[in-house]
Amino acid sequence: MKAALVLMAAGLGSRYGGNKQVDGVGPNGEILMEYSIHDAIRAGFTKVVFIIKEDIVELVDRLCGNYLKNAKTADGAPLEVCYAMQSYDSVPDFYEIPAGRTKPFGTVHAVLCAREYISEPFCVINADDYYGVDAFRTIYEELQHMPQSGHAAMVGYLLKNTVSENGTVTRGVCQTENGLLTGIRETMKIRLFPDGTIADTSGDVPQLLDGETVVSMNLWGFQPEIFAALDDYFRAFLCSLKPEDIKAECLLPTMVGDELAAGRLQVKVLSSADRWFGMTYHEDRAAVKEELRKLHEQGVYPATLKR
Repeated sequence: MKAALVLMAAGLGSRYGGNKQVDGVGPNGEILMEYSIHDAIRAGFTKVVFIIKEDIVELVDRLCGNYLKNAKTADGAPLEVCYAMQSYDSVPDFYEIPAGRTKPFGTVHAVLCAREYISEPFCVINADDYYGVDAFRTIYEELQHMPQSGHAAMVGYLLKNTVSENGTVTRGVCQTENGLLTGIRETMKIRLFPDGTIADTSGDVPQLLDGETVVSMNLWGFQPEIFAALDDYFRAFLCSLKPEDIKAECLLPTMVGDELAAGRLQVKVLSSADRWFGMTYHEDRAAVKEELRKLHEQGVYPATLKR
């Protein structure tokens, strides 16, 4: 069955102190999205869609795009590779970009930028996260029988396994019931304290969070019918903005939560046997590098992903 992997790689990575999407952390300089692509292909995915900024096309081509053009799917067919540009050119004409805005418009807009390349079930991920082999196998299997309208899926991870010792993180904190998502709240400034406690520090008083809570790491499974809802949501978001909102972003977890609340979407929560890790801060790099080295050493990955 055809399925597309959509990699959101247009973010600036401001907290990381550089473009973490193209930072080679594998034993042979592999970047994190190469692991996701490798895992997705062996799970059965037949297409890879990069969502990037125009100024890094040549870089992504050189790092992994060129060899992927000769890659094969699990059944031996040519892998389809597409580039979608996240830019202000794709913002609806009715909205005037305010002076001083430099940030992209967020993950809802990012996925919409890939619309013309997708006609099959698809999985959306962050390019700068490691999700694990089992996560892609799990979401691919779900996509094979997911109803076409009003349904989605996500792979959830435990909050305690997604925090950083080096600063705060943003996570989609989930409420679940009987394997379904009942609510999700994009929570900023989640901090891991030295004593192991985790709290939302975005308010005046820190709010303790349970480390066993399921969180979204932006690993979503959708049918292409979701694009109509994404488009409506993004347009409503733009209409709600004030001229001074030059950093506001339209985020997938928030959109999913609003669609859930309106009764227009049902989201199945899947779990993975693998551990997530990523690089929010530059100080996270050494730990990620060591984790990847171990995975190669254990045979989870071949000696090199470079081809």
